Amino acid sequence: MDITFIMVIFLIGFVGSFVSGMLGIGGSIIKYPMLLYIPPLFGLVAFSAHEVSGISAVQVFFASIAGVWAYRKGGYLNKPLIIYMGGAILAGSFVGSYGSMFLSENSVTVVYGILALIAAVMMFIPKKQIDDKPMNEVTFNKPLAAILAFIVGIGSGIVGAAGGFLLVPIMLVVLGIPTRMTIATSLAITFISSIGGTIGKLMTGQVDYYSAVIMIVASLLAAPLGAKIGKKMNTKILQSFLAVLILATAIKIWVDLL
Repeated sequence: MDITFIMVIFLIGFVGSFVSGMLGIGGSIIKYPMLLYIPPLFGLVAFSAHEVSGISAVQVFFASIAGVWAYRKGGYLNKPLIIYMGGAILAGSFVGSYGSMFLSENSVTVVYGILALIAAVMMFIPKKQIDDKPMNEVTFNKPLAAILAFIVGIGSGIVGAAGGFLLVPIMLVVLGIPTRMTIATSLAITFISSIGGTIGKLMTGQVDYYSAVIMIVASLLAAPLGAKIGKKMNTKILQSFLAVLILATAIKIWVDLL
């Protein structure tokens, strides 16, 4: 590995993990396309879609746990939501990540594009103003939360994304969870999801270990910084930033596919 390779992969991991900690999305929504498209711009060998999904799965594991640690205080972690959605998404992510070995490179990217498009549409759906609701009064539909988490787990397991970028709009729009609780809790659920995704990718040999280690180091440094800034930002700004980010990524993926 030369210094250019190390710097490029580190910066991709740092930027993605910073956004991960700030928005509670795991970071793969931007790291996936960055890993696909940026290395060749610097004369480096392009990763395959399977390699990108494998690296993303391992990196998200560490980025999400670092983000959760930063949010451990303040009462933003909804434990019942973590239990219901975490268990369901763990099962789904293992199924998806293991099954991804049977899909073509283009199929993996198509799945990612579909997930990003769904998330983008959901982020622009008008939301009820619930951010002022006391944290101890937050309730949700438990069966619905588990079913949606399992479905998200399958799709996100295929692309190694852990599903954070889909969990956030689902929790905001469908389940009616306040923004800051959504960000903190989705990081915890994303961490659980990444366990199944990481095991599946490792078992099927889809992980480039050298690149994954560089991304992990970047994650542990950047995710807590992003979480610290996210705590101080206006919730409307956070939602708008996430919506634009997901939409831009979805457009880029589909333009390249079509």
